[in-house]
Amino acid sequence: MAKTGSEAKTSPGEFIRQVRAEGSKVVWPTRQETVTTAIFVGIMMLILSMFFLGIDTLFGAVVRWLLTLA
Repeated sequence: MAKTGSEAKTSPGEFIRQVRAEGSKVVWPTRQETVTTAIFVGIMMLILSMFFLGIDTLFGAVVRWLLTLA
């Protein structure tokens, strides 16, 4: 339960103990998981950059065509 303003504050020593307890719960990824995720992010970055390049090129062509009509 969250403490309210009228209750005593956590002491620095208790705070450090709580931080260490929470830090021990952290599950770090394995090297293989990190490499796999990094490769996936790189591939997705390339796919999305090509997609947005295509969209930008298409919109640029449409704007140039509309400007020739003016």
